[in-house]
Amino acid sequence: MDLQFYGANCISVSHKGARVVIDDNLTDLGAKSITKPDDVTLFTSPHGAGAGRLSLDGPGEYEVSDISVIGIPARAHIDAPGQTNATMFKLIIGEQTILVTGHIYPQLSDKQLEAIGLVDVLFVPIGGSGYTIDPIGALKLIKDIEPKLVIPTHYADTAFNFPVPQAELDPALKEIGMEVHETVSKLKVKHGELPEVTQLVVLEKS
Repeated sequence: MDLQFYGANCISVSHKGARVVIDDNLTDLGAKSITKPDDVTLFTSPHGAGAGRLSLDGPGEYEVSDISVIGIPARAHIDAPGQTNATMFKLIIGEQTILVTGHIYPQLSDKQLEAIGLVDVLFVPIGGSGYTIDPIGALKLIKDIEPKLVIPTHYADTAFNFPVPQAELDPALKEIGMEVHETVSKLKVKHGELPEVTQLVVLEKS
């Protein structure tokens, strides 16, 4: 399983010739879409039909090649209490599990945590500024979910026209209080090679 990061909250997961692209909203931010015709696209906020052979933006359970996709309803960061206009996506690939939170309110219920279960790799925004989760909210999610690897997303990047300024990566990581274990351009995740204690990995923009 190969993981790549394209800036903002855009991620790709590749496995056995299949590729799932999450939150390719890059054209909305003044950049170029990375989605290809054979990709499956997922959006953690309402989006409507997207590019690729299949596009999903809401809760439910789906099978994509050898990848199980579970959309878990969540309160968006800007939602009022009781609203669930966001979707967390859990991807199960063999014995490995990935969770992409998107721009959620960082207070999960017991029901949500039960649906999430064990997580190997957690992608969580850290940009804050009222637009998405800030470092303090990200830290709460990390403590509640207890993943093996944490990969930060949605921080300041001059290539994008964010509606509001996003936090710079290094100061945000200092607020989280975790040291960066490694910085890589592409992450290859293999079962049996994951750490026992949560590690922070910075995935460079592809």
